[in-house]
Amino acid sequence: MRLTRNHLAVLLLLAAFPAFAQRSAANLPPGVKVERDIPYVANAGPRQMLDLYLPAKAPEKPLPLIIWIHGGAWSAGSKDGCPFVSLVNKGFAVASINYRLSQMAIWPAQIQDCKAAVRFLRANAAKYNLDPEHIGVGGGSAGGHLVAMLGTAGKAKELEGDLGNNGVSSRVQAVCDLFGPTDLLKMGEQAGPDSVMKHDAPNSPESKLIGGPIQENKEKAKTANPITYVSKDSAPFLILHGDKDPLVPLGQSQLLEKALKDAGVEVTLKVIEGAGHGGRQFSTPEANDAIEAFFSKHLKHAK
Repeated sequence: MRLTRNHLAVLLLLAAFPAFAQRSAANLPPGVKVERDIPYVANAGPRQMLDLYLPAKAPEKPLPLIIWIHGGAWSAGSKDGCPFVSLVNKGFAVASINYRLSQMAIWPAQIQDCKAAVRFLRANAAKYNLDPEHIGVGGGSAGGHLVAMLGTAGKAKELEGDLGNNGVSSRVQAVCDLFGPTDLLKMGEQAGPDSVMKHDAPNSPESKLIGGPIQENKEKAKTANPITYVSKDSAPFLILHGDKDPLVPLGQSQLLEKALKDAGVEVTLKVIEGAGHGGRQFSTPEANDAIEAFFSKHLKHAK
């Protein structure tokens, strides 16, 4: 099979994530336990399960929760190797979820799964000793896109789906978006000379996500844009993006930053000089500290 430019781009995207996930060791950090493969919908398939990381010693009070959503061009990736596990020893519970991939089901299946996972964890907060009023989300690339959707589309009933725990809120209280797409229709025009992706092509990850070339399906593509749903009720955001990203243009995060600011929502965009799409620059002590401080502010100190 001849590899096209977009095939090579997807391979590059997938190669970025092992480096990004190196913070999660094969063995759990001391003091952390995990319950794996918890189904978050009835009759769940393998892509509708989550892992929940908790302190080995039961906490004195319910813990704020951070949900990690993996990347992989909406067509690959796994809840395994969650890079946020270390935050359990910082006073959080951490969940890592799978969701249906684009070759299994097209949009909005992915956000419906993510919302169902939030609803499940909120509905079962007492069982797992979680604080249902303080749930944050984080993710990279396609996962960054999905967490941004959770942060802006909390009231979008048309995206909720009917996968269980209906009537429970899927809103989140804080979003850490790592280089995620925010306006699929502008990815192509924002791509710079270093871009390795033809975003408007029929075989681009974005086109496969929505089930057709994005520029020929603009109305559906808009329903997959986090920026579409920005309002004064959006969650606060921390956004990290490299200025040399060859897959998701930095302009995507700049668009979201402006939209959130214009709506009066708290947002911080940290541009990482020299960084591409994932990699070690996103797991430095400085990056880790910024992420922990952000979640502590909005999930602990905001009570």
